[in-house]
Amino acid sequence: MNAEDLPKTAVPAPPPGMVVTGRYHQGTGYRINRPQGSPSWLLIWTTDGGGLIRQGAARTRARPGDLVVLAPGSPHGYTVDPGAGRWGFWWTHCPARPAWVQSLGPCARGDGLYAVTAPDGTHSRIEAAFRRILADSRWTGTGAPPEGGEAMAFPPAEDRASAVGPVGSVESGAAHVAVAHGSAARELVLCSLEEVVLLAAAGARRASVGPGDRDARVRRAEELIAADPGAPHTVGTLAARVALSPSRFAHLFTRQTGMPPMRALREARLRHAARLLESTDLTVERIAAASGFPSPFHFNRVFRESYGVPPGAYRSGERP
Repeated sequence: MNAEDLPKTAVPAPPPGMVVTGRYHQGTGYRINRPQGSPSWLLIWTTDGGGLIRQGAARTRARPGDLVVLAPGSPHGYTVDPGAGRWGFWWTHCPARPAWVQSLGPCARGDGLYAVTAPDGTHSRIEAAFRRILADSRWTGTGAPPEGGEAMAFPPAEDRASAVGPVGSVESGAAHVAVAHGSAARELVLCSLEEVVLLAAAGARRASVGPGDRDARVRRAEELIAADPGAPHTVGTLAARVALSPSRFAHLFTRQTGMPPMRALREARLRHAARLLESTDLTVERIAAASGFPSPFHFNRVFRESYGVPPGAYRSGERP
């Protein structure tokens, strides 16, 4: 993957909190570039052809059956893989549910990019889930939700190359893009997206090292983090506690848990903060400090990225 293959022209992302889904089929020349990244999560499910995707320093190729997930806030871009000549894919911008990060952990490629090839037997269910997502996004909350599945017509695979229009266009016919406005529609969409994540990441989770099989030093580091997530842990301090060099510890921890030590620490701190929001009347500022975040501003930002709402709204029960 070469830098010249990746997008140069900046394209805005949907506003934070919006849940928007689309199905595109693009030809060579299609490019998206977001120097500031997106304020929400982006899921891309490739159905045919291929794409090149970058986020920060991480790179991946997307092939049919690949799910690529981009976390918010890091510069990213994607384009049609010149070797494929076309790219058919579903995409959704949305807030993430906390469990998604844990499910996708073994698929981490760095800089908030997760990539996994879904097991063959799950492809039809993932495709059906995205069709439901597009249909449910159009539901107003009254009456029955629109039909998904076979009721939604798309060009057959062998005709898709002829459906490609100018750069940035979608498939011929109606533009297959929808925004979930109502709370019921948003919840249905997020439930289906959770199904997509679970199905796609199932193989990766099975291939990862289970807690009982992990190196004792990795387990000890996990125990230290869980016992006091608000402590000023660093890769260096954790490595010293388990008698490893920082580089060896970081490599071993990432290989066996699916995420770098500092990402695991951040997730533990967020879970601790969520429990404090649910069970105490401490101020957000005190919860941020007790959970190890350097400032309330930083805490608010990362909490919203992971939970979809700011800490105060989470405490009030406003959850995606």
